[in-house]
Amino acid sequence: MGILYVVVPCYNEEACLPESAKELKGKLNDLIAKGSVSSESKIVFVDDGSKDKTWDLISSLHGGDSIFQGVRLSRNEGHQYACMAGLSYAVEKADAAITIDADLQDDINAVDAMIEDFNQGVDVVYGIRTSRQSDTFFKRTTAVGYYKFLRHMGVEIIDNHADFRLMDRRALKALLSFNEGNLFLRGIVPLVGFKSATVGYSRKERRAGESHYPLQKMLALAWNGITSFSVKPLTFIPKVGGFLMAASSMVMVVFGILFGIGTLPYRDLPFILGSVFLAAGLILVMMGILGEYIGKINIEVKHRPHYFIEEILQ
Repeated sequence: MGILYVVVPCYNEEACLPESAKELKGKLNDLIAKGSVSSESKIVFVDDGSKDKTWDLISSLHGGDSIFQGVRLSRNEGHQYACMAGLSYAVEKADAAITIDADLQDDINAVDAMIEDFNQGVDVVYGIRTSRQSDTFFKRTTAVGYYKFLRHMGVEIIDNHADFRLMDRRALKALLSFNEGNLFLRGIVPLVGFKSATVGYSRKERRAGESHYPLQKMLALAWNGITSFSVKPLTFIPKVGGFLMAASSMVMVVFGILFGIGTLPYRDLPFILGSVFLAAGLILVMMGILGEYIGKINIEVKHRPHYFIEEILQ
């Protein structure tokens, strides 16, 4: 029976936090009553620089019950770093930690099965979505393609897994040894290794507030995952360049022949200009990909702190 810390990253969650806190407390107390986890277990809310009353609510919850603890970041650093801040806080205090989003779209009832696996010696337990009925058709379709594409790019990733997972202290310490400036936990955690298992659950609809992962942020996270764990996009640059050189050479030969026999009409000019602009566009895209990797190198070599903690409630 170990100490469990439930780490909950929060950003502008005042609408759903009261009900989520109630459910999390009920679940943790139930686990304690059954003897699955220690009575020293806690719920840790990590305020990722919220602009609403999220921290005031966390402070109020902490004042009313010591089962609630809080970590406040000095500014908004993003969901991934909020998770890392909470795990860094928990690693020396808990035998295991679970990360779950504040909206509780991830089913907290899956925690029971996670704890069972942990008590049987499993180091990492991944929460896996078995149903995407709460998602739109577009999101369901793109999600399937996203995981396939990442694997094709050489990224080791768990299908239908976001950031709902349990990690024991050994796995946490291994995870925290990664000091990357471009953080993508879904790709890093599988690199830790150790004994792992999966627990299936159905994702619920968000109960209150708005999603903090609109399409633009989801695409940014996906691109960060690809460029942080795979260099395959870089291998496309010489391939595309070689194709353009070959195609351009063929076009020059054909038009040279047509010009020589006097059959090159002016109506071919749009085709020529179109080809030029297409080549220029592809070159800029390739330069953009290269620039993305150079930018990541620039971030990594600076070794700047990933976040600063403004206040802790314990």
